Amino acid sequence: MMIDQQVRIFPELLTRSSYEDLDWQPFREGVKIYPLYKDGVGASAALLCYEAGAKVPNHSHSGYEHIFVLSGSQSDANGKYSKGALIINPPDSSHQVWSDEGCVVLIVWEKPVVIHE
Repeated sequence: MMIDQQVRIFPELLTRSSYEDLDWQPFREGVKIYPLYKDGVGASAALLCYEAGAKVPNHSHSGYEHIFVLSGSQSDANGKYSKGALIINPPDSSHQVWSDEGCVVLIVWEKPVVIHE
């Protein structure tokens, strides 16, 4: 899926009181996605919205993954990350991600991820 190449601006993404106005799509059980772009080669970006208790199973990265927590908190085996945290997972890393309280994150993938179920 290619997202159009128009300039898209999301003002006050970190300070909004709600993200419900976005056109969320199903991603995983308890996790919705709002795609921002996909370049057709592998790089992509999206917002992910986790319900309380939702998780993404173990997955691996062939390129960098950047996660910026916009609201709530997200966790992995290395810790719990609250609003304002930036997590950079390097190529050839893997992890499982969950959110006990729910969260919204901005996520940027350099290359596609592989989900291990």
